[in-house]
Amino acid sequence: MRRLTLAIVAIAFLCCNGRPTVAQQPADPPTVTQNSDAAIATAPGAAASSARSVTVGLHELSPWSMFMSASTVVQAIMAGLAFASFVTWTIFVAKFIELFIAKRRLRAAVDAVARARTLGEAQSMLSSDQSVMRSFITTAINEVALSSDLDNESGLKERIASSFSEIARSEARRVRFGMGALATIGATAPFIGLFGTVWGIMHSFIGISKLQTTNLAVVAPGIAEALLATAIGLFAAIPAVMIYNHFSRVTKGYLDLVGRAGGTVTRQLSRDLDRMRAGPIRRAAE
Repeated sequence: MRRLTLAIVAIAFLCCNGRPTVAQQPADPPTVTQNSDAAIATAPGAAASSARSVTVGLHELSPWSMFMSASTVVQAIMAGLAFASFVTWTIFVAKFIELFIAKRRLRAAVDAVARARTLGEAQSMLSSDQSVMRSFITTAINEVALSSDLDNESGLKERIASSFSEIARSEARRVRFGMGALATIGATAPFIGLFGTVWGIMHSFIGISKLQTTNLAVVAPGIAEALLATAIGLFAAIPAVMIYNHFSRVTKGYLDLVGRAGGTVTRQLSRDLDRMRAGPIRRAAE
C-alpha cells in the first residue's frame, strides 16, 4: 500500500512538471516567425531606399554638376576647351561675313573696270570702292607716273606685276587671318580633352582606393566627369576642322578672284600703253 501511494505521487509529480514544458515548446516558433516576418518586411524598404538613393545620384550627373564636382585641373581643361569652341564659332561668323562682303565688292569692281576705257576712268568709277581692286588701279597709275621719263615698257610691266604680287600676298594674309587658330584648335583639342580624361580617371581611382569600394554608384560619377573632358574636346575639335576646310575652299576661290582682278587691271594698262604709243604714230602719219 505504501509503495502504491509513492508511485501515484511520482506520476502526479511528473505530470505536473511536464505540462508547462510541452506548453512552452510551441511558444518559441512564433517569436522566430515574427522576427523573420519583420526582417522580410524590412528588407524591401531598405532595397527601395537604396534604389531611390542610386536613382537620385544618377539624376544628379548633369554636365554642370559633373563640371562643378571635377578636380581643379579637369575644370581648367574643360573651361579652356569651352573657350576654344567659342573662338571657333566667333571666327566662323566673322569670316563668313567678311568673305561674303569682300567677294561681292570685288566682283562688282571687276565688272566696272572691264567696262571702263582707261585706268583713269576706272579709278573715278571706283572712288568709293573698298575692295582690293582700288589698290591695283592706284598702284598701276602711280607706277606709270613714276616711270614717265623711262622708255622701257617691259620694265614698267615687270614692276607693276611685282607690285600686284605683293598686293595679292597681303590680301591673302588678311583673309586667312584666324585660320591658324582653327587649325590649332582642330589639331590639339582632342588631345587636351584626352589629357583631362586621363587625369580625371586617375583622380577617381585614387578616390576609390581611399574609399575601398567598387560600388558602381561610387565609381560612375568620377569616370563620367573624366569622360566629359573628352566629349568637350571633340565638341571643340570637330567643328574647328570642318570650318577650317570650308574656309580653305572659300578663301581659295576669293584669291582666284583677286588674281582675276589683277589681270583685268594689267590688260587695261596694256591698252592704255598702246594708246599712248599709237598717238605719236597717228600724228606722224597725219
